[in-house]
Amino acid sequence: MPVASITSSLTQFVGDYGIYAVFVLMMIDAVFPAGSEIVMLYGGAIASGAIAGSSVTLFGYQFPAGLPAYLAIVIAGSVGYLIGAVIGWRIGVRGGRPYLERHGRLLHLDEAKLNRAEAWFQRWEDWAVLVGRLTPIVRSFISIPAGIFEVPLRRYTVLTLIGSTVWCLVFAGIGWAAGASWESFHHAFRFADVAVVAVVVAAVAWLLWHLLRGRRAAESA
Repeated sequence: MPVASITSSLTQFVGDYGIYAVFVLMMIDAVFPAGSEIVMLYGGAIASGAIAGSSVTLFGYQFPAGLPAYLAIVIAGSVGYLIGAVIGWRIGVRGGRPYLERHGRLLHLDEAKLNRAEAWFQRWEDWAVLVGRLTPIVRSFISIPAGIFEVPLRRYTVLTLIGSTVWCLVFAGIGWAAGASWESFHHAFRFADVAVVAVVVAAVAWLLWHLLRGRRAAESA
């Protein structure tokens, strides 16, 4: 599969299913990177009315191109992300620190790093959530640790909603502004495909190396 097909698949999904795809993909992105930048950019481009054959439709009602469609895309992305973030928080609360201690090696987290992360959340929990939601890639790995380190749900929800709404407003706004120039604008984001593939390959390689080393250690023992 060509590297470029990653973002192409995202844009096709959003183009085919519109506001529903934005909602689902943003919900996933709250706990696992799902290309929220591309999702909101393309959603904004669709809202501008510049993408032939695509519109912003909800339960049979088609939002007029322009501001109404733009706001609908932003709300869908923000609400979807918030729901996913609360689900991730709940997973962290239910699993707790013991879960992370048992499986921390898979995340390259030892006891010392876990202690530092917990201290950081306890001291800066507001900034940890709000700034994290505005930081690419990192924003998808805030939800579960926030639950593990018991960030209060009400505060967590408000900060997540603020961060995700700002994110959606900005990226959908850029896509809306790009409008008919989407295709040339889209090429500038092809590097994201390379980054995603590189991260996946590196993660798989590290996991295989880790398992092989563990097996060798067990055989030696």
